[in-house]
Amino acid sequence: MNNAITSDQVIQAIQETLQMVSISLLVGALIGIPLGLLLVLTRKGGILKNSAIFSVLNNIINIVRSLPFIILLVAIVPFTKFIVGSSIGTNAAIVPLIVYIAPYIARLVENSVLEVDQGIVEAAEAMGATPLQIIWHFILPEALSSLILSLTTATIGLIGATAMAGTVGGGGIGDLAISYGYERFNTVVIVITVIILIILVQGIQTLGNVLARKIRRQ
Repeated sequence: MNNAITSDQVIQAIQETLQMVSISLLVGALIGIPLGLLLVLTRKGGILKNSAIFSVLNNIINIVRSLPFIILLVAIVPFTKFIVGSSIGTNAAIVPLIVYIAPYIARLVENSVLEVDQGIVEAAEAMGATPLQIIWHFILPEALSSLILSLTTATIGLIGATAMAGTVGGGGIGDLAISYGYERFNTVVIVITVIILIILVQGIQTLGNVLARKIRRQ
């Protein structure tokens, strides 16, 4: 059995990981950000207070977030097959990644928005701003720096999840580490994948910190 890996395999694994992370983050953010805002707006004391909506959303998010990703990955296999026609491969891994990251982003967005000074919202209401105007012109600009850091955290969490997706043939760096490192006892492959993951995480965290710092200075 050949334990060696080529540079092409490493590059392909990185590309698959970036594909999974980028698509899952984009779709997850499109779902999670509105959910997070709804949690804030419909909670007790929110500008759109609605205990029924808040309770349903809050419970659903808590339920999904209570499942470790590896269990969620297996639990929604039928749903994944229904969506993409397979439970193996990069495209199949994206489905559970979205299900995993959307409520995570929602909770992060909720925390970021709750940090906004309530006085700003009250001032906007006093000026006659509509709920949509309050969200777009007051809440989001004030929370933008924190939201960037939240999405940075979510991205790093996704990278870790994609590595776990490799245990079921999800492709990417995790699959490379499992197939060529763990199963074939190739320590070099494990070291290579660890270094790649560290570089990715450090790069994303640095970028997020820089962007958030620039926003705060504006």
